[in-house]
Amino acid sequence: MLWRKVDIAEAVGGGYADFWRFRGRYRVVKGSRASKKSKTTALWYINGLRKYPLANLLVVRRTYASLERSCYTELKWAARRLGVEREFEFRTSPLEITRRRTGQKIIFKGLDDPMKLTSIAVECGVLCWLWIEEAFEITDEDDFNTLDELIRGAVPDGYFKQITLTFNPWSENHWLKRRFFDVPPSPDILAVTKNYMCNEFLDEADRRMFEAMKKERPARYRVAGLGEWGRESGLVYENYEIREFTPADILKRPGTKAIFGLDFGYTNDPSALFCGIFDPAAHEIYVFDEIYERSLTNDRLARLIIERGYKKERICADAAEPKSISELRDLGLYRIVPSRKGRDSLLSGIDLVRRNKIIIHPCCRAFAEEIRNYVWATDASGQPVNRPVGKCDHLMDAMRYAIEDAAAGAVFSF
Repeated sequence: MLWRKVDIAEAVGGGYADFWRFRGRYRVVKGSRASKKSKTTALWYINGLRKYPLANLLVVRRTYASLERSCYTELKWAARRLGVEREFEFRTSPLEITRRRTGQKIIFKGLDDPMKLTSIAVECGVLCWLWIEEAFEITDEDDFNTLDELIRGAVPDGYFKQITLTFNPWSENHWLKRRFFDVPPSPDILAVTKNYMCNEFLDEADRRMFEAMKKERPARYRVAGLGEWGRESGLVYENYEIREFTPADILKRPGTKAIFGLDFGYTNDPSALFCGIFDPAAHEIYVFDEIYERSLTNDRLARLIIERGYKKERICADAAEPKSISELRDLGLYRIVPSRKGRDSLLSGIDLVRRNKIIIHPCCRAFAEEIRNYVWATDASGQPVNRPVGKCDHLMDAMRYAIEDAAAGAVFSF
């Protein structure tokens, strides 16, 4: 099979010259959706391994399971795009990419198995590069410090040690902003912002989507479109944080309850299952799991819920869908119940939730994204009105159903 020769500049496109040439220790890219930050990073590493035959790469995300469908897939795509796929061996058990001629490795690890991060060694060359994808998921700066210490020691002449962090900037309160963006210029740090406008590979439909977002959801556009830091103003729920916790430990507290809510969707909106723990004494809601998918039939939705182990749980579902509730009950979710509807039920439910602090496990990415974008609507003059914007609210509604049911005194198992 003949392999075509690929022009690097043509394959990568524009907008990343600073990123491509930087050789300092920290290369940090916050970017909007479709800013091609992950694809450019993958292209750089495949090209870099060929240019530096003694270099090895460690790729990290918060969870190991998320690596195959993200970074591993991006790196395999990059090798194909550069026309060098046959130079590499791609394995999925365990996840690993090896350059055949030199034995160089791309190693994949998750922060959910910290013991495996303490003893990483390579057989050929040196481990001099680290890529942390979705770095925003790392909520504890000490976890980053542990990773930082892995890239150490002498490297051959002409080589360099470097850590690349790529992420969407959902909140300006994250430690990434303070550590890399709010500091004086340094030869060790390249901290840049990229957005979809530097992605020449988007088609007109993609660009129209961003233009519509700009008009209809300007707050979201600033983050998801322009790559600016998320500013938490006008939020319906302001008292929340994202951090690790163990659900079983929370449930040991006296009076805590596991709570579940379900909002239905199909084509345009996702079906959304909220899984939480309510601690009424501490006024805290812990969010530990979620289902968030479009195009789910009731049969498939029921199977997903049962596979997660929630068959016996009381699930409070949107009362506007009595037929779906009945079907799910017939499919084995015999404890599913309709939510409570009534005058001002939306605002009263929001008020119940707002009395509590919300702690979100980092695995609940869809919930975290919704709560950051769940804002009060505004009138023609820009003043907030007493109702939330009716978008990005599926898990927010599901949480409200669950907490309303819990507040009414329902009994739960786990």
